[in-house]
Amino acid sequence: MSCEDNGLLERLLECETELAGYKDDVATWTDSLEELSDIEDAFTAKEEKLHGKTILDIGTDCVKPLYIALKFEPEKIIGINEYLSSYSFAADLEQKSRLFTKTKIHLYNCSFFDEVQLGKIQRRNTIDFVLVSKTLHHLRAGECIAEKRDEKHECQEDEDSCIYKFEEQDIFKRLLRLGKRVIIYEWFDPTDEDVDKVRGRGGYFTNKEWRRIFSHLSENYRVEFVEPLRCRLEKKEVEKVMAKLRQVDCVCFHVETK
Repeated sequence: MSCEDNGLLERLLECETELAGYKDDVATWTDSLEELSDIEDAFTAKEEKLHGKTILDIGTDCVKPLYIALKFEPEKIIGINEYLSSYSFAADLEQKSRLFTKTKIHLYNCSFFDEVQLGKIQRRNTIDFVLVSKTLHHLRAGECIAEKRDEKHECQEDEDSCIYKFEEQDIFKRLLRLGKRVIIYEWFDPTDEDVDKVRGRGGYFTNKEWRRIFSHLSENYRVEFVEPLRCRLEKKEVEKVMAKLRQVDCVCFHVETK
């Protein structure tokens, strides 16, 4: 193959990579728009108004803050994501959003588990709502449980193949220390691979994990479901929610202290 052919091939591969990036960006914008219809019901329960409120968007996709700002005009939206650089449009969105919304949008490269930086953000802001959209399953931090799903699993030093345990007692306690209402939107497919899994912090929830999470929440917090059915999550409602969960691929609810 000639040098000229090699150059053309390299350029084609570059174009293919660029095109894949553009497709991902478009998917981020369209997916966020679809999710907003459920998420807005969780925000506006009890006819809650968002004017003058501050929202913390954990694991932000950078797009939902803009949509929420345009529709509800809260005072401020703070987005954190430890891989903010993967969103090429993040800096432009943060700056140029000032041209058409009064809502202040601030995006930070910060992990939910970075207590120092997150503490600084919290001290500078009084947070009313905490949004966790398609991120709850990434808040895994306990021991590796991958071997419970696959007996042949061997933990690697880089933990690429590991799946950590989700510690619901600790996570929801942390979330409710950040804001008065925590809104959860979670897409899941236990039969599919979590393509954006980072080290052990990933892996969609299994039905067994969902049942454990819902049981804990029903006993300790006030929980209102938006999807897959509208109800208050009492202990007796857990099995009803689980039955519905088998028919859908997303769930949306909000959590408050009793």
